[in-house]
Amino acid sequence: MAYTITDACISCGVCAGTCPVDAISEGDSKYDISDDCIDCGACASSCPTDAIEE
Repeated sequence: MAYTITDACISCGVCAGTCPVDAISEGDSKYDISDDCIDCGACASSCPTDAIEE
């Protein structure tokens, strides 16, 4: 899995809505990316706080 969500995440959920394989879910303090991630980058380009890094 190449993408990770950093602590800059504000839990807005925009990334989860853009993931074509539903690999992003709400975690305790931020959203998390599961091993189902296909590394498409849709989440990273949609994040308003640039909290998703490759």
